[in-house]
Amino acid sequence: MVTERTLIVEGSRVSDIPSFYAEANRVFMPHEEWTLGPSLDALDDLLYGGIGELSGIDAPTVVLRDHVLLRDVLGVSTTRDYYLSKLDRPDVFDTARFRAALDELDAGTGMTYYDLVLGVFADHPGIRLVLG
Repeated sequence: MVTERTLIVEGSRVSDIPSFYAEANRVFMPHEEWTLGPSLDALDDLLYGGIGELSGIDAPTVVLRDHVLLRDVLGVSTTRDYYLSKLDRPDVFDTARFRAALDELDAGTGMTYYDLVLGVFADHPGIRLVLG
């Protein structure tokens, strides 16, 4: 038997990257004793299922409500700050990778944080993503 569930991420609750993960925790982790950190890797791990509200769900649908607001908030400016914060930590992050991503963003050809989030969802074809 296929279990289905729809989870709604409210774009209007998001003002930056940390608040995006706060919203993800509100939606996906309300009954867990721990929360996701602000990380694309953490989001990726979550979407594999088995934890939080995705546990035991075969056919989840995730609605990104007010996705245009989310796209704007997680747009170029936020992404630029994100990349710059990575470049400030060469002891932890691959700065060449983030420098190249920043250069692409500044050239108008790079991905925004919003695009990166959508890419994480795209890597999980078992999750139906609806932009609302």
